[in-house]
Amino acid sequence: QVQLVESGGGLVQAGGSLRLSCVVSGRTFSTYAMGWFRQAPGKEREFVAAIWWSGSSTYYADSAKGRFTILRDNAKNMVYLQMNSLKPEDTAVYYCAADRDSWRRGRIGTSVPDYNYWGQGTQVTVSS
Repeated sequence: QVQLVESGGGLVQAGGSLRLSCVVSGRTFSTYAMGWFRQAPGKEREFVAAIWWSGSSTYYADSAKGRFTILRDNAKNMVYLQMNSLKPEDTAVYYCAADRDSWRRGRIGTSVPDYNYWGQGTQVTVSS
């Protein structure tokens, strides 16, 4: 059973920073690509960032490029999302997700169906 638990969300002013963390249970964490998604009220869940199982490759949504950084520590079963220069439109519930099939697919997943395991989410609110 793979479980993901996010933390680090909160209320921040525009221009501020937050660092989200996600701890993943299970001994196969280092074989999963990991991703962050977000969902604002009334909107579909959207891709934010992803990182290859080895950490050697990352991919970002256009909205995240230059402001967000995804990192992982395979020794600690952790993945992080460093968010800088936050904007009110970044307000959403942020979800951590694991893709167990990325190695077979040969590419990082960027859509919801690519991911097999999900956390419960952490709320990020950016005030103007």
